[in-house]
Amino acid sequence: MTMPPIVTAVIAAVNAGDTDAFLDLFDTAGSVDDWGSIYRGQEEIRVWSDRELIGAKAHFDLLSAEQQGNGASMMVKVGGDGFNGPSRFTFLQDGRIRQMRITAD
Repeated sequence: MTMPPIVTAVIAAVNAGDTDAFLDLFDTAGSVDDWGSIYRGQEEIRVWSDRELIGAKAHFDLLSAEQQGNGASMMVKVGGDGFNGPSRFTFLQDGRIRQMRITAD
């Protein structure tokens, strides 16, 4: 499987527990759509991540990934102290992430 660079970078940052590296992947006006809850800008994303992702010791096991024009998507099995189970992450980007959307499928 050819790995989209954004997928590699997100997985590396999350699995290392590196919040700063994770936030550096986002445009300053980037957003996270976590199953319909929207977090805009790096400060809101940091608060969300501290509660739901890196702060919850999330770990991603990659199931699949694909490049999609100016974005990418990945299906991962999420483990950690928060949500556990499969999730799809879809990224829209122009260099940095403009939007990261998390869904069940």
